[in-house]
Amino acid sequence: MRDGPAIQLDALTRSFGATRAVDGLSVDVPRGMIFGFLGPNGAGKTTTIHLLLGLLEPTSGQAEVLGFDPWRQGDEVRSRTGAVLEDTGIYEALTAEANLEFFARAWRMPSDQRRDRIRELLSGMGLWDRRREKAGTWSRGMQQRLALARALLHRPALLFLDEPTAGLDVMAATAVRDDLATLAGRDGATIFLTTHNMAEAERLCSVVAVIRAGRLVALGSPSELRARTGPPRLEIFGSGFDEQTIAVLRARPEVAGVQRVDGHLTLQLGDHAESGPLVSLLVRGGAQIDEVRRGQANLEEVFVTLMEEEA
Repeated sequence: MRDGPAIQLDALTRSFGATRAVDGLSVDVPRGMIFGFLGPNGAGKTTTIHLLLGLLEPTSGQAEVLGFDPWRQGDEVRSRTGAVLEDTGIYEALTAEANLEFFARAWRMPSDQRRDRIRELLSGMGLWDRRREKAGTWSRGMQQRLALARALLHRPALLFLDEPTAGLDVMAATAVRDDLATLAGRDGATIFLTTHNMAEAERLCSVVAVIRAGRLVALGSPSELRARTGPPRLEIFGSGFDEQTIAVLRARPEVAGVQRVDGHLTLQLGDHAESGPLVSLLVRGGAQIDEVRRGQANLEEVFVTLMEEEA
């Protein structure tokens, strides 16, 4: 195993005719983390994965995956990585166990290792008791978990996941997210995750890159992006927020803005504003306070702001 980041992109570009699907991407993905790759439809996320797997050649620029050039050393890259793309790669006419047996043989795993690894993965995914059922009879969520097991058979150092929870119901999506969190923590694998679900990215990812029209527009941890995109805020839930008190709040130098929606008051604060005096002011004005939360914009709000700025 070579040292250095799991993935290195240097001005990576891919054009299809006059359209640049990936436009000068430069980013490093450290090893051993879940890295989020976010963007709207058509931003170039799937194209980037195809480039990193050596399935497409770049128009210009360079990349390394686990220290290998994916276009000159594609077999080296693919032997060390796993992927769950739009097509799960599951054979619906085969049982779950037979699916994994087929792929384990393709990886030339010895028979004793095959049996142990298949049981380990199916048990970890909560699928062992249903291993003899045909995959085609399963729900999409169960098939997605089987696809994860299939991608992990050979213990890859890097896993590419393209929208792994898209189209799943809440329970199935939650189960897949739990699987991913467990995999990253237990096996130490690097996971390169594309998703439209901002809450999912905020929960799972240590670092996220946001792209639009193939270009990188933001990079950092979810907390860093939240801090960079908007000021801290105070959310106050209750009743009795009269206009006079709100006018006093708006006049305070540490308050950059005030929004009121029904029983919810949001104060945009300066960096060093203290919450206590503002809550006390409301109470003295006759407000009934049920709950107070101090925080920043969530990742979904950050994403929308970034897209609007780049439009």
